[in-house]
Amino acid sequence: MKNNHKNWTKEELKIYILLACAKADDEISPEEIEVIKLKTPPELFDKIYDEFKEDKKKKHLKKIESAIRFHRYGSIELMELRNDIYKVYMADNLFCKKEKYLDNILNNIIY
Repeated sequence: MKNNHKNWTKEELKIYILLACAKADDEISPEEIEVIKLKTPPELFDKIYDEFKEDKKKKHLKKIESAIRFHRYGSIELMELRNDIYKVYMADNLFCKKEKYLDNILNNIIY
């Protein structure tokens, strides 16, 4: 696998994870984008979103798994990340089966 983590910072990885969560139901809603943008610097969001749009769904998970190995997360950071993930899931007031499925996968990757 070719350097999929691209030396992302934790903030860049968080944006990518949140975008993957927004895309879990195969459609990113404007509400989900707004939730993510509220938590990130605009230029950083644009950079990661451009990369995210180029990747296929399977590659999203591979990149996340690869990148997460290079960061150490404390308990509080993990709680904040989980909180942000749920805010994205609930931005459109739905928590569908595909989002639940991705959530289980992310739990296995993150923890």
